[in-house]
Amino acid sequence: MNALTRFVLDHKRLVFGFWLLVTIGAFAAIKPAGESLSQQFNVPGREGFETNKELAEIYGNGGDVAPIVPVVKLAPGLTVDSPGVRTQLDAALTKVEAALPEARTASYASTGDRAFVSADGRTTFALVSIPAKGGVAQGQEEARPAQAALEGVTVAGSPVEVTGLDALRAAGGENEGSGTGVLLGTLLAALGALLVLMFVFRSFMAIVPLLMALVAIPTTFLLIWPVASVTDVSVIVQFLAALIGLGIAIDYALLVVVRWREEQQQPNTTNEEAVRNAMQHAGSAVVFSGTTVAISLLALLAVPIPALRSIGIAGLMIALVSVAVAVTLLPIVLATIGPRLDWPRNRRDARASRGWSAWARLVVRHRFIAAAASTAFLVALVVAAVSIQLGNPRASSLAQSGPARLALEKLEESGIGTGPLSPFDALVRSGDPDTVAAAFAKVDGAQSATAPAEWRQGGTALVTVIPTQDGNSPAGRATLSRLRAAGHDLQAEVTIGGEAAQGADFLDAVYSNFPLTILLISVLTFILLARAFRSLLLPLKAVLLNLLSVAAAWGLIVLVFQKGFGSDELFGIEATQAINVEMPIVIFAFLFGVSMDYQVFIISRMREAYDRTGSTETAVVEGIGRTGRLVTSAALILGLAFVAFGAQPGTEAKIFALALGGGILIDATIIRGVLAPAAVAILGRWNWWLPSSAASILRVEPSPMQPDAVPDPPVPQTA
Repeated sequence: MNALTRFVLDHKRLVFGFWLLVTIGAFAAIKPAGESLSQQFNVPGREGFETNKELAEIYGNGGDVAPIVPVVKLAPGLTVDSPGVRTQLDAALTKVEAALPEARTASYASTGDRAFVSADGRTTFALVSIPAKGGVAQGQEEARPAQAALEGVTVAGSPVEVTGLDALRAAGGENEGSGTGVLLGTLLAALGALLVLMFVFRSFMAIVPLLMALVAIPTTFLLIWPVASVTDVSVIVQFLAALIGLGIAIDYALLVVVRWREEQQQPNTTNEEAVRNAMQHAGSAVVFSGTTVAISLLALLAVPIPALRSIGIAGLMIALVSVAVAVTLLPIVLATIGPRLDWPRNRRDARASRGWSAWARLVVRHRFIAAAASTAFLVALVVAAVSIQLGNPRASSLAQSGPARLALEKLEESGIGTGPLSPFDALVRSGDPDTVAAAFAKVDGAQSATAPAEWRQGGTALVTVIPTQDGNSPAGRATLSRLRAAGHDLQAEVTIGGEAAQGADFLDAVYSNFPLTILLISVLTFILLARAFRSLLLPLKAVLLNLLSVAAAWGLIVLVFQKGFGSDELFGIEATQAINVEMPIVIFAFLFGVSMDYQVFIISRMREAYDRTGSTETAVVEGIGRTGRLVTSAALILGLAFVAFGAQPGTEAKIFALALGGGILIDATIIRGVLAPAAVAILGRWNWWLPSSAASILRVEPSPMQPDAVPDPPVPQTA
């Protein structure tokens, strides 16, 4: 780090000119980079994906996009067999076909199949399969014209209302790719960050971390753009690059600037010496932190899902660009205009925080009580996480009102349920489709199956199976497994696709090796931190606490969203009964790395203090006293970024925002503020032990076991 800082300060104009040119080009790349992103979550090689791909090629619609579902509930005394009902229903669906000429429809009107009718004959639905175009709001663009085509249309005096997963999302206002949403969320997060920084610095220095983020975020988009030109990059990346980039870039700059102010106030220290000293300590911590974030994102690179791998790649870029800005551009700013921006001068950084030091002494004094209380709180969240159910959020949680919600309620009240929203599409390449439909209708968990004569093309036929429960739920996935097993026993060549089938394959592909991935990342992180802290127990504790932090975040979203404790009051959303399948692994990848930042910040200062004093208690008090305000401020800034992300109208966005925002705040308070210092105090001198054999493998100096020094009594504070 000393050599890099020396080069940067000796070539200020060259380094500054480089970043100026990069930033100009990066701002120009934001729009085209955003337009190149995709919302496809493909699972290459799996039955669902390959079947859906073939469906799209043969029929031009259906597959990995959920159908639009028009619904009619007739007045009491009327059924679908009443005179004129079938004709009027057919006329209504003709309007949908005119609005969506590329769609494929089937209903009781076109087939006479009772699979489209409730047991009492009063409620009927149609399936409108649309082309899987991908993009930001797949299916929502088609749901709206279908609703417009049926506005005011009635069948026997009853309105025809449109529902479906995408119609519900459209009613809920969900649009994850809105450029305006990204910009507004980033601006709100930046405003909140500025307020926090003004409180921390109390000088014009508050704008410096924001300037670093202003460089880091567009540069990340500049790097994402070429990646998106050769492979699918998820649309989620633009939110992550903007909001996580904002938080991480500010956090890293905050760490360096606080240390620079501290060093600058040492006697007989020039400004350039203060910059060098700050980079030697805080800059090294930033590099280690960024490296741990990058390692944690290997979890996504190891997943055989292109979209999730793209999120991992983007996350790597966010971390590495933020580190690069913090260790090259920031020293130049501090060495040149830093002293002038640091006005009015605030000398709090020259000493440890009185409040945080007092808190640390309290935790050390009552270490066992603090450890037990914080562990109990976290274990409660971990227990909740064990009950997580993966799948699409319950359909009713996607929209709280509107015609799509009313139509869904009519399906549920009639006994049909939510099965039509996520049916299974069986592609019959050989054999009798009617025989296949009859066999599938008898499978446990299947409500009905239909094989419309209109759905036959290119020597193939389609059989749609309506499950009794949501095809994306655990019960729906169990039904899918039974259907696939039944298909193997038929005298026909059948594979099963559909949006729910591809989701089930996605779940299996993502989580089949997830425990092994967590183990690999934990081992790599342990080795890196063992070198940084020259200890065996400190990195082990750091890894275990980070895993506990991630599990607590999982438990938080299970309690709030899946079980509904506070979701209605906080977000106006009913209990989802399930968490999106991609959420746990994405949460792990980002939260494990980001929370490790705080661990590195705190333990680095503890190690410095211990090496100087030989006292574990002094190390804990000084480490928390020096970093408590910093870590809390950094966590608050990142938390505000995710509050801004949670302002997006989609249910999935709110789940993700609560998991990361809430997880970071839990980590920075309960774990780093209570459990971590209590654990260090309990372990005492064992924290710092690194035997010669391990040190030689890690290529660092050993840290032999030594008795703890008795800490000096606190000096009374003068008024």
